[in-house]
Amino acid sequence: MKKIVIIILIVFGSIANAQKSKKDEGIVFGLKGGLNISNFIGDIQDNSIRTSVHLGIFSEIIINDKFSIQPEILYSGQGYSGSATPGFSRSKYDYLNLPVLAKIYVADKISIEAGPQIGFLLSAKERTSNDNATIPKQKTVDLGLNLGLAYDLKNGMFFQTRYNLGLSNINSSDTANAVKYTNSVIQLSVGVRF
Repeated sequence: MKKIVIIILIVFGSIANAQKSKKDEGIVFGLKGGLNISNFIGDIQDNSIRTSVHLGIFSEIIINDKFSIQPEILYSGQGYSGSATPGFSRSKYDYLNLPVLAKIYVADKISIEAGPQIGFLLSAKERTSNDNATIPKQKTVDLGLNLGLAYDLKNGMFFQTRYNLGLSNINSSDTANAVKYTNSVIQLSVGVRF
């Protein structure tokens, strides 16, 4: 009888200690959100950062223990702050972004991610001390490139930082001296995998 109990304890101990590899997880889904620190880079002068939020869903398609693909759907508040006469101005650009990232796990809980992104402009408004107005002649599609770093916790939560460099000129004005500018966004995120 003692031998049977010892064998059962060994078997259950082995099962309890066995760790599931990332590859065994297959596809994982989750939610994420956080802070955006955005600005435009290019021909715009006297601009400064705008802080806003991003929020969305993602899936992680696990290829093996070291590599996965992560498509996302994110609402992202972007744009910049500036000065107006008199007072302040804030240019608010709201996007629906669709990044697709390659994730490489460089350590057990740390991954580097990189990949392209397409963004669809939902609205572009300028708010000043005196007025709110729609910003005309802005491109509705924005292409970008993401580079980031993530840290996973055992309970399914993760922390992530990412930089998004816009590759498209946002200004669609066709005048000869039209200014050119692109998105530049730092994202600090927290999320959970299911």
